[in-house]
Amino acid sequence: MCAKTTIMASPLLKENKFWLNGREQTFDSPRLSNCIKAIRARCDETLPQFNWKISICSENNFPTAAGLASSAAGYACLVHALAQLYEIKGEISDIARQGSGSACRSIYGGWVQWHKGDLPTGADSIATQIAPADHWPEMRIIVLVVNDCRKKYSSTSGMKTTTETSTLVKFRAESVVNQRAKAMKKAIEDKDYESFAEITMKDSNQMHAICLDTFPPCVYMNDTSHAIANLVHSYNEYKKGQKVAYTFDAGPNACIYLLQSEVEQFISVVNHVFPKPADIDAVEYYRGLTLPNKQLDKKIVDDLNLTPHDTGVLKYIIYTKVGGGPQVLGDPSEHLLQDNGLPKQ
Repeated sequence: MCAKTTIMASPLLKENKFWLNGREQTFDSPRLSNCIKAIRARCDETLPQFNWKISICSENNFPTAAGLASSAAGYACLVHALAQLYEIKGEISDIARQGSGSACRSIYGGWVQWHKGDLPTGADSIATQIAPADHWPEMRIIVLVVNDCRKKYSSTSGMKTTTETSTLVKFRAESVVNQRAKAMKKAIEDKDYESFAEITMKDSNQMHAICLDTFPPCVYMNDTSHAIANLVHSYNEYKKGQKVAYTFDAGPNACIYLLQSEVEQFISVVNHVFPKPADIDAVEYYRGLTLPNKQLDKKIVDDLNLTPHDTGVLKYIIYTKVGGGPQVLGDPSEHLLQDNGLPKQ
């Protein structure tokens, strides 16, 4: 799961342009403008490209605006690419945050913490890496895509309404977040999966409780989402421990965290409960890393009384792992065009 962004700068360009997944978008987006202004404010104004127009092309290989952090990936990628273009060194997660709050975490690979900060300007609300991507090599993620369409409530507008109307969010901010963040950091550092799983699910549940406490409520999870959560709890009860953890962002799609040793058995259960439609090719349905193909244990079906849902409840499944953060694909100077319109070699 990734975003890929290419930025071209040239004195030949007449206006700024922006394409997302092949479709031209407005360049007047406040979030986009904030990121570009913040980057340009830190760069050397004597650089030739400082006064050139730019053309941005961004692509996601996973659903956009469907509660799977496409804006986090997109803005982290955008800001990283802009920093390369304008030769910015040092901290840029605070700039990525201006595009999308969670984008500040995506600036770094591996396990990352977003710090609230104390300054009124928000300048110290940045991200730091807790551990690199290879810290917990056994960790895997299975994304169960329930709906890949654009969600009804954007994360930004939803959170704005929440902070204005929810009383539960105030309790969460004052009494829960700091303690839970410290516990999660320790669980990651110690590779304590049981604690990691419990905190992950509790925090997901609380976030969606706050969404319902918002007025009017922001409803992101649907019946299939709740069925997935129930399946995870039933599976963990059967296994006598927290072996699988779900988390739902601002959307109905489930991100399942589990260790590699649990993948075979759990995915066989998922395939039984949420069967793949016969008319969908396996390559299209199972995306990302290659999922193991394990025969379902009939004892689990009997013990858990697993009843399959209708086919097509899941759109597709993505199997992945912890990523390594933004990377530069090629020399940034190749994207600076000379007066003759040819790439600089």
